Amino acid sequence: MHIYSFEKLEVWKLAKDFVIKIYRITEKFPKSEKFGIVDQIRRSSVSVPTNLSEGSGRQTGRDKAHFTQIAYGSIMECLNLLIISRDLEYISQDELDDLRSDIERITKKLSNLRLSQLNN
Repeated sequence: MHIYSFEKLEVWKLAKDFVIKIYRITEKFPKSEKFGIVDQIRRSSVSVPTNLSEGSGRQTGRDKAHFTQIAYGSIMECLNLLIISRDLEYISQDELDDLRSDIERITKKLSNLRLSQLNN
């Protein structure tokens, strides 16, 4: 079976695992938030590995970097929604801290990947 280039990226793997964690954590949110904050958090988290995979199919480093930048913006959106979720007491401070740690790892790798793509 062929392994595509995005599947080899450590940041894609981390982002994919982050999505799974987000889906599990948001399962416990109030049912009234299913089409509100839960949907937004899930979409923004899924956007990260999705944009990395889409960008991998582009020809130039600049085009690839564009999708990496979109992924970065999506994870920032997700962080904002998680902070709001903490303020609403949908998640604990420990859960937020754990997710922030994941986000920090992912954003550092996204930044490094983008720089690499722009230099190619």
